[in-house]
Amino acid sequence: MKRLILEILLVLGLGGAGAFGYMAHKKGAESGAQLAELTEKAEAAEKKVEETSEELEKLQKDAPPLQAKALQLEALREALVNGETLRDLEAAYKKEKTLSPERHAGLGALRLLTKGGDDPATIEAFKKALDAADWGSRRNLICASQKALASAGQDVKVLSECLPQGVSKMPEAEPKDKSADKAGQGDKGKDGKKHTHWGYEGEMGPDNWGKEFAMCGRGRSQSPVDIRGPFEKTKSVVTAAYQNGPLRIINNGHTIQVNVAEGSKLRIDSMPYDLLQFHFHRPSEETVDGKPSAMVAHFVHKNKEGKLAVLAVLFREGNENPGLKQLWEHAPKKEGPEVAVEGVNFNPANLLPRELEFWSYDGSLTTPPCTEGVKFFILKTPVNIAREQVEQFPFKRNARPVQPLNGRQISAS
Repeated sequence: MKRLILEILLVLGLGGAGAFGYMAHKKGAESGAQLAELTEKAEAAEKKVEETSEELEKLQKDAPPLQAKALQLEALREALVNGETLRDLEAAYKKEKTLSPERHAGLGALRLLTKGGDDPATIEAFKKALDAADWGSRRNLICASQKALASAGQDVKVLSECLPQGVSKMPEAEPKDKSADKAGQGDKGKDGKKHTHWGYEGEMGPDNWGKEFAMCGRGRSQSPVDIRGPFEKTKSVVTAAYQNGPLRIINNGHTIQVNVAEGSKLRIDSMPYDLLQFHFHRPSEETVDGKPSAMVAHFVHKNKEGKLAVLAVLFREGNENPGLKQLWEHAPKKEGPEVAVEGVNFNPANLLPRELEFWSYDGSLTTPPCTEGVKFFILKTPVNIAREQVEQFPFKRNARPVQPLNGRQISAS
């Protein structure tokens, strides 16, 4: 009996030992898993610390030049904060009937340093600079105005061409007045969708440009016009001296535009005008005896006094145009930043006819803000364009309708 009891106790003891061993093993396994998880988290944290340290070291390296720039900006602001320079400039500008876009932007910059971005006059100055500037000849000014308005919280889209390389958009600012500014690059239409601030159809079309750009509606010397006689004989002489240069082409959402390097010139009665850019309209904006051409190229020039002159080349359907073939091969199909085509040069003279006989009149930019005081020369001799090349142009229609002459005289060479 005693032996049986001892055997039972032995079995129970062995069972208990086994259970205890199993529980200890299970707890050991759980502790091992926890230890492995903690080790993994520790390694991840250590890696994060290393990455943060590297970023901190990089920021510390960049800190001195950034601090220097900040000090320069603060010194500039403190030098102007008393407002005396601003008052002097405003007093001088009051004597002027109209201000150039550059002066509006300069005034806005001075007010921005003196009064800050909350100042309504600062916002107004940059708005006026945008309204009066055209993209082709004043891109830097437009970029500066857009960025200034955006940084002040205005509802302005900064175009991609204006942003530093590698930056896709401006940092968002808290809007000061969501309903105020539409002088930038977008607002919502009745359909609730985002639209560019002007276009060629619908509520953003030419008939409504005057609502946002006053000169487009009230101007008396607007372009384009219908070329129709009788003509006044002109003694003016026009010659083009265009040069080969690197191809820089852009789809800006309204047209295909080629930006031209320095050196190409148009001479009007021996007065030199620098070629800034040329772009295209479909169909031609100008009509001759009421009939448009398939397309037109506008070559935009500016002289030292800032006066603009446009040379218009009409395209008629016919044979393929070799110059356009080269451009269309590299023209972006969708809106985006300027494309510098590596290893490709283009001479704007490739699009000109041999003869430069012309019709001429005083007009305006044919796109907002419709600034007047632009001298137009429409070449009488058209150049060929194949129907397929017309169809390859990524805009079905981007032409402003002809405007009234309002007593203006068209001259002919």
